[in-house]
Amino acid sequence: MTLPRSAADVLADHVLFEIESIDRMYLLSGLAGDSSQFTGHARGRVGTFPAVIEYRDLAALVVPRAGSLEPTGDPWEPWRLCDPAGAVVAPVAAYLRDLQASGRPESTLRTYSIALLRWFRFLWAAGVAWDQATRAEARDFCRWIQMTAKPGAALREERAGPGDARAGVRNPVTGKAVPGRWYAPATAAHSESVLRGFYDFHRDAGTGPMVNPFPLARARRGGRAGAHHNPAEPHRPERSGLYRPRLAGHAPHHIPEGKFSELFAALGSHRDRALVAFWVSTGARASELLGASCRDADPGQQLITVIRKGTRHLQQLPASPDAFVWLRLYQAQMHGLVPAGPDDPLWWTLRRPFRALGYQGAYRMFRRASASLGANWSLHDLRHLAAYRMSRDPGMPLGDVQWILGHAQLTTTQLYLPAPAGEVIESALAHLARMSARQAGPAPPADPAPPGYRPQTLDILFGEGAW
Repeated sequence: MTLPRSAADVLADHVLFEIESIDRMYLLSGLAGDSSQFTGHARGRVGTFPAVIEYRDLAALVVPRAGSLEPTGDPWEPWRLCDPAGAVVAPVAAYLRDLQASGRPESTLRTYSIALLRWFRFLWAAGVAWDQATRAEARDFCRWIQMTAKPGAALREERAGPGDARAGVRNPVTGKAVPGRWYAPATAAHSESVLRGFYDFHRDAGTGPMVNPFPLARARRGGRAGAHHNPAEPHRPERSGLYRPRLAGHAPHHIPEGKFSELFAALGSHRDRALVAFWVSTGARASELLGASCRDADPGQQLITVIRKGTRHLQQLPASPDAFVWLRLYQAQMHGLVPAGPDDPLWWTLRRPFRALGYQGAYRMFRRASASLGANWSLHDLRHLAAYRMSRDPGMPLGDVQWILGHAQLTTTQLYLPAPAGEVIESALAHLARMSARQAGPAPPADPAPPGYRPQTLDILFGEGAW
């Protein structure tokens, strides 16, 4: 028996049909676009509807460095993205306010703003409004960012000269690839994620396109990754964005022990030695340690308190005694020159006018010391070295290492368990040397015959002559 349908059910089915029709036709209308912006075309047919798929000539597209990203110094709006005329881009400002409300730090707002500026420059060059962008523009942008050179890359290579490490080769000391002329795959993947979130925000707010130009992968149209995951089975890698490039996994880099001693000797002040000693013994992130105040250092308990980057929680971290020794020498050097109240910053610049030391100042300090050895280590490599030391200590459980590093998942901490390639190669070469020495040496002596029972003992047990 068929029950009569209500008017609400009929209306819901009608709305669903209209949405599905829009979704089916979106690709056709999105790929067509404005024919004046494209060159070349290919004709196809979907069902009974003819479609003309036009392609933008990305090789001839020139994307100037229009617009700008300006720091404001205002905690309510730390970064401002402006168009070529100097006006604030309102859609980006609204999105950054939403990110700030969700607890994103200022550094995250900056990286998101850089990705959005790159997208808006592409749209300005293509002559497409941000709210009129379709999947064709998203596709072309993801192609463009993977094939184009970074702004000013040719000039930097010309200044560096031929054969310079900045041309994109690996550093001979560290083995790390230095920034090259092209955008890295991680940069393209980050841009795709930022732009998908940007259009999701405006779609939900009703201020942007009804369909996100940066869709999820076809296998994930139902929602987030692992939405229907069976807890009894391990997680499988799933692509998030349709145009997100695949990233190759690699083991975290860290500074070898011998090179670390040379690097520490190259530091030029007690403050720098104290900072590096804290970073390499606590495993704290660079920004977490730089945000510490005077009250956060507790030499008696051998602890220092930091604010975690992700959760914003206070956490005490154990540090080495050497770190507090260098800190005391630094504080004695700066006594009377900078405020030393409980709420005052712990780290200051060494030149007048004295200011609280920020990330850029610490980064330049460490880069100078690293460059003096011909290396390109970063501050984050100190955190990797601390994690590697702790994870390789058999007396320290892996769960404790996870707590100190502030990892949400144990699988992240397990990335530091494997030895780096250099140590594995040295271990394998030592193994081959032992095998060669064993084969070339004299044959090992034969095992002696096992001892037998004495006749006197057998006579006692079984009687004389019975055995």
